[in-house]
Amino acid sequence: MRDRFLRACRKEKVDQIPIWFMRQAGRYMKEYRLLRENYSILQIAKTPKLASQVTLQPIRAFDLDAAIIFSDILIPLEPMGIKVDFSPAPTIKNPVQRPSDLQRLKDFKASDKLAFVGEAIERTVPSLDGLPLIGFSAAPFTLASYLIEGGPSKDFLKTKIFMHQHPEAWSALMEKLVQALSDYLHLQVKAGARALQIFDSWVGALSPADYRDYIQPHSRKLIHNAQKTKVPVIHFGTGQSGFLEDFAKSGGDVIGVDWRIDLQDAAQKIGNKALQGNLDPALLLGDEKSLRRGVFSILNQVGNKRGFIFNIGHGLFPQTKTSLVKVAIQMTHSFHG
Repeated sequence: MRDRFLRACRKEKVDQIPIWFMRQAGRYMKEYRLLRENYSILQIAKTPKLASQVTLQPIRAFDLDAAIIFSDILIPLEPMGIKVDFSPAPTIKNPVQRPSDLQRLKDFKASDKLAFVGEAIERTVPSLDGLPLIGFSAAPFTLASYLIEGGPSKDFLKTKIFMHQHPEAWSALMEKLVQALSDYLHLQVKAGARALQIFDSWVGALSPADYRDYIQPHSRKLIHNAQKTKVPVIHFGTGQSGFLEDFAKSGGDVIGVDWRIDLQDAAQKIGNKALQGNLDPALLLGDEKSLRRGVFSILNQVGNKRGFIFNIGHGLFPQTKTSLVKVAIQMTHSFHG
């Protein structure tokens, strides 16, 4: 059943539990590493032929239920005038440090500046034989945190200080990101994406009150705009179990959670939405016995409940064992609770 992933997003009956992995296209696969010997991440993402090739690598290697276009959540920043580099961690060379810096952020049309992503999707879809392709973007908070921190962060102090000391500038920044990301997501659906995922990868750095006051209105607006495309929208975050009810109320047809919460608890908190998660990706680096125990625990929690999509709680690590990826897929597809 090629549409079981989409059916699960809509909480419809499926023949098997669908499964896909965040970062399934990329760094853990030998085929990808060979490409990286000659091309940078940005070169691959900006070259439709290469991005399509990488997107299809895991689909050809594994019995997955969805593809996700190869790209990066920082891609929309460059047309705004932001200098992005990967060396190897993502680095912003001209971060936003004060409210006046917002004046140099450029508006743009995704169809003009990010057309290569649409072209990559258009190249990929015919090779999927009906398997759905997922488009994606960052959530406004996660993208703003990269902009302000200048790269990954453990404490997000610069972001939190900016948010609290300059609330009007913060709101203006978030609105600018919502506008750009909404346009970007619509571009991907127009090109052939049949579902969207919005990554709020760093939202767990926030308190529940700060999420409600400073983030939720903007996330809600982006998700509302994304849902105008009429495709399922997955709203994913890490570390959000302390305010999962509010996170779910921000929107999304599917709520994606990390491994820090039991799925039974998550299902009770998200209301009448589909659920995606939540294997710890570290288990795909170890031994098969430990992996089987972890996968079975998740499957046993959800049974054959409608509206469940098996995934990991964040992206695959470079050291992921492809043999264990196959085990997780086989266990998920053969499960009968």
